[in-house]
Amino acid sequence: MLSNVPFEIPAYLLERARALPKMTVAVAGAGNPVALESLRQAVEADLVEPILVGDPDDIRDAARAIDWDTTSFRIEAADSEAKASEKAVALCRHGEAQLLMKGHVHTDEIMRAVIDRENGLRTGRRTSHVFHMTIPGRDRVIHITDAAINVNPNTDSKIDIVHNAIDMARALGMDQPKVAVLSGAETINPSMPSSVDADKVVSRINSQPGTPAIIDGPLGFDNAVSAEAAKIKGIDSPVAGQADILVVPNLESGNFLFKQMVYFMSSTAAGVVMGAQVPIVLTSRADPPEARFAATAIAAIIAADKDE
Repeated sequence: MLSNVPFEIPAYLLERARALPKMTVAVAGAGNPVALESLRQAVEADLVEPILVGDPDDIRDAARAIDWDTTSFRIEAADSEAKASEKAVALCRHGEAQLLMKGHVHTDEIMRAVIDRENGLRTGRRTSHVFHMTIPGRDRVIHITDAAINVNPNTDSKIDIVHNAIDMARALGMDQPKVAVLSGAETINPSMPSSVDADKVVSRINSQPGTPAIIDGPLGFDNAVSAEAAKIKGIDSPVAGQADILVVPNLESGNFLFKQMVYFMSSTAAGVVMGAQVPIVLTSRADPPEARFAATAIAAIIAADKDE
């Protein structure tokens, strides 16, 4: 870590999640201490009720390792990552769980089960990942998408990515989020494909009546987040300096951006997959406990919003 500022769990997320009906979470690959410790915080905060999916012996061993009594929780046996992912997805598909959590399984494995055409959690929209970013000591929230799933999305995919991020922001209380589609410049330049693509995304979404957001692009990162930078450059945009959602050109740029915020600024990066029938908590082993806890709170809020 290049920042020595401690991570924070956004208080407003916990307050909002606690005020809503408790949701049930299916945990794919629960037989691991790190996976259970992440879950434990959310359970003890009374945010979720878990269904633990995996090898029962591994689950019990993992629970003993962190000194957590899980005997009252439902356990669904599965003897491989693939079967644990499929069973957890099935629990969500059948309405027994309202959110899905990645435990000790590979991301590819759980997403394969999620997007399975016959037995998955597909909707009419592409799945995408959204990071809810908060900075210690500041009230402002920024969402970054997609920095984890879609490697090099085309225009159609980016439109779904934008709508998924808008859904998250609105579920968390933003009535009309401001969306910046990022590129390296504010002008459309054929030699910079991301600027051309950003213009297409903005034009197509703005042509859709009733989109509950304000969207603009291409915008450079500085002009999306800094009103002063936008003013100096003479950029007149309702999004400039006020962006709630940053849509990155590709996974690599998003991955660099969110990690810079985490390691330079101690941002809490809470990641959730949107666009499926249920929200999916998709965290990494390197994520701090605060990020895992915040992601579960966000997914619980989104699940409750879907349930209304």
